[in-house]
Amino acid sequence: MNKRKILFSFGFIVLVAGVFVAGIFVGKAQVVCKVCKPETVDFSLFWDAYDKLHQNFISPEKINDQSVIYGAISGMTQSLQDPYTAFFDPKDAKLFQEDLAGSFDGIGMEVAIKKDQLTIVAPLKGTPSDIAGLKPGDQIIKINGESTQDISTEEAVNLIRGKKGTSVTLTIFREGWRDTKDFTIMRDTIKIPSIEWELKDGNVAYLHMYQFDQTLSADFKKTAFEILKSPAKKIVLDLRNNPGGYLQVAQEIAGWFLTQGQVVVVEDFGKGKEKQVYKAEGNGNFANYPVVVLINKGSASASEILAGALRDNRNIKLIGEKSFGKGSVQEVIELQDGASFLKVTIAKWLTPKGSFISEVGLTPDIKVELTDDDIAAKKDPQLQKALEIIKALQ
Repeated sequence: MNKRKILFSFGFIVLVAGVFVAGIFVGKAQVVCKVCKPETVDFSLFWDAYDKLHQNFISPEKINDQSVIYGAISGMTQSLQDPYTAFFDPKDAKLFQEDLAGSFDGIGMEVAIKKDQLTIVAPLKGTPSDIAGLKPGDQIIKINGESTQDISTEEAVNLIRGKKGTSVTLTIFREGWRDTKDFTIMRDTIKIPSIEWELKDGNVAYLHMYQFDQTLSADFKKTAFEILKSPAKKIVLDLRNNPGGYLQVAQEIAGWFLTQGQVVVVEDFGKGKEKQVYKAEGNGNFANYPVVVLINKGSASASEILAGALRDNRNIKLIGEKSFGKGSVQEVIELQDGASFLKVTIAKWLTPKGSFISEVGLTPDIKVELTDDDIAAKKDPQLQKALEIIKALQ
């Protein structure tokens, strides 16, 4: 597996397994050394514990040495107390890749650890989680009756994921509720669209991007040419419930809306290290189109990068609710077995004007809430406000 920068949120729970890596860097497999033994660490303690288990465990035949190693590596990453740094064994690595391909069995949402609580980043349109009424920001208190306290994203994904036709029960708490509610959701095969568009009010292209996955670049190019041939002269870009994806894809999409050389995002690797600047490299075909952008709690990572780049460079208005706030960058590093990998936080990302949005999010220029009553009545005041604003732009 290559190293590649992904900007997902965290765990496509069958969703999607854990992509929101606000930038996973992928290039070539990286093995720094065959065996790195720091002089300050005494690994004899590990081997002592390993031997004691074999000598004393009541059922030594149940000890799987490979699982012991995987567990030790997982514990090592968890000790860093960073929700985005994790170990993926071969099974989890395969699920991760399937998620990025855009088709898998599950309930169709992305999850992450936010403020020490397992939280829904975004239910995906038309999936079981969306149909069940789950919303961005919902806290998952229990999975099948088991507490999620201290659970990792990867553990949660494994519990929620499952074969089509089976069910999972999530105990949910939502802001404004007095108590939790149980949602029993039937798993299904999830196929995530990358983009949809339609013409509104005669000359407005309403463009909804669902995630920055492997197919979006080609799908966006096709859609862009359709828009350019249409009567559309203005664009409403909907990034609501878009949990992110590949950094490079976000950079490519930004290149349609910005002129070459404008900054899309900056990666900050810490003190003493040179920052990496990503700039628009596209054709800029929509650089002169009036644009407004819709965001909400489910807009994360790559979505926030694109929205921030458009606002910082073109003063484009953001409409809706505050975004999720995923401002760190992860790198996928293949391990020497060729089947497992580490996902490691290596940097934080900044908007072109230098804003760091982790745990804060992007604040909309025009705040418009979408209530449960609006959803029940099939109303979308956020989109209506966006259309109202775009009509006045020349």
